[in-house]
Amino acid sequence: ISDICNSKLQMHKLVFYLAYPIIWLFSKLPFRVLYIISDGIYFLFFYLIGYRKKVVLENLKLVFPKKTEKEVKTIRKKFFGHFVDTLIEAIKAITISETSILKRYTYKNIELLDTLYKEGKSIILTGSHYGNWEWVVGMPMITQIDCYTSYTKIQNKNFENLIKNSRSKFGMKCVKSNEIIKEIVKNVKQQNQGLYLLVADQSPMLHKSLYWTEFLNVKVPVFTGAEMISKKFDFAVVNMNTTRSKRGYYESEFELITDTPKELSANEITNTYLRLTEKHIYKQPEYYLWSHKRFKHKENAPK
Repeated sequence: ISDICNSKLQMHKLVFYLAYPIIWLFSKLPFRVLYIISDGIYFLFFYLIGYRKKVVLENLKLVFPKKTEKEVKTIRKKFFGHFVDTLIEAIKAITISETSILKRYTYKNIELLDTLYKEGKSIILTGSHYGNWEWVVGMPMITQIDCYTSYTKIQNKNFENLIKNSRSKFGMKCVKSNEIIKEIVKNVKQQNQGLYLLVADQSPMLHKSLYWTEFLNVKVPVFTGAEMISKKFDFAVVNMNTTRSKRGYYESEFELITDTPKELSANEITNTYLRLTEKHIYKQPEYYLWSHKRFKHKENAPK
């Protein structure tokens, strides 16, 4: 067994060492060149490969039943253009400079976070797969509070470290998803304030689904971790919405959900987060991640 494990480890290293120089060089290309490449990849994805076109179309028809076939397909086309841009931008994040990320990813009202910090509050920052969720890693450079985000463990340790290093180079503290609660508990015991970014719009595993509700016109299971943590530790809850001002430029705005979570009724925080997320998606649906199977459990919804 050890020989098999060692062989797999060596193979992972070989794949990484062959791929990394290409990824790094690609990441160093100027934005104008990267977006030309993005246009080419979009054409390949959309017209030749047809990557998840059916999934995207089904999701959009489910969420926008009153829109015509033409309207839905127009949103789908715009989505794929933006989707490829976000993939390119995620790779660019590996070598992007402080100056560039602060110029291209701005914050409308960062003072809300600093005010809560000065009041002695830790913060659960809720977000969604909307706009650009990768470049938020620059946030620690412009706020006083320590910022944490979680990442999913992947099989190739070398690529996992590459992603972790990319996300932490501006001060973001990256914690494995299955260890984030442990990190929060440790910080609470040591009286260290923190901001914890939780992107909670995806679908939880069915056996872990404790709460079902309407989201984008569909009854689905939803994550309630943000509410659970905020009530247990009396953390403020803030929602972050990121919009694209133009290609390669984004602006995030913060919306206070509550700074007194224990005073709210059950599921009120979760529902407020979902309504805010819906509002932004309905406004510019092409910037949401429609390619994941968010509604795959709808047939299992309790009556």
